[in-house]
Amino acid sequence: MSEVNAAASGTFSLGDHTINRLGYGAMRITGRGIWGPPSDRDGALETLKRLPELGVNFIDTADSYGPDVSEELIREALYPYEGMLVATKAGLTRAGPDRWAPNGMPDYLIEQAQRSLKKLGVEQIALWQLHRIDPRVPREEQFGAVKALLDQGIIAHAGLSQVSVEDIEAARKVFPVATVQNKYNLVVRESEDVLDYCEKEGIGFIPWFPLAAGDLAKPGSVLDGIAQKHGAAPSQIALAWVLKRSPVMLPIPGTSKVAHLEENVAAAGIALSDEDFAALDAAGRK
Repeated sequence: MSEVNAAASGTFSLGDHTINRLGYGAMRITGRGIWGPPSDRDGALETLKRLPELGVNFIDTADSYGPDVSEELIREALYPYEGMLVATKAGLTRAGPDRWAPNGMPDYLIEQAQRSLKKLGVEQIALWQLHRIDPRVPREEQFGAVKALLDQGIIAHAGLSQVSVEDIEAARKVFPVATVQNKYNLVVRESEDVLDYCEKEGIGFIPWFPLAAGDLAKPGSVLDGIAQKHGAAPSQIALAWVLKRSPVMLPIPGTSKVAHLEENVAAAGIALSDEDFAALDAAGRK
């Protein structure tokens, strides 16, 4: 398959930004367990530098990736981010590899957003997301911190991660919700109601873990047959399905390898028929 620009996936408007709907998740450019520096630092930087060449102009990261490592590498590779939107998150703390704990204390969230501002080297964060709602802190207090960040001009737009429709509606009483980032892919569909709500309200939906296909990736499956028909990898077809699912879908597959990045971006050029989409949809719901 010839190289395809991410713009083939269509676009989504976020304020003054027009982003190509196939973005990039910058979690995997850190070390094992999303902890510390990458084992191949030069490779990670090369992958980041390849993004604008492939038309990928939306990057998702978080202060907890590394922690801080992802933001620092993004700045080293891509500053001053011409034509790009770099989104980041806060609200999860790290005590070691694969260890995540929520912290929704308002002062902490504001402080971390200010730190990300400096780490990325920007005057304003274009999109900042609450990484998790901390169940130990009243969510209205956490939403109040997000509103304070907007009012102070530290961030331009705000989003939420791993939330319900009810959470979104509660947050929208406090601040405008620009994006929602929930786990979603061909076989993980618990957030269908959230996606439908976002589509209805014009809110960007950022599915994390968008390439997963579970047993559908096995030889002889519906996914395998469609992949062979397109001369593509099953993961590319799974990503093409996610893109076709909704015009507000903003998938962010991540990798630290240039070859894998190019494979992901090529999925933007795969045009699934309505028949193939429906067959995959039915198989993914089983």
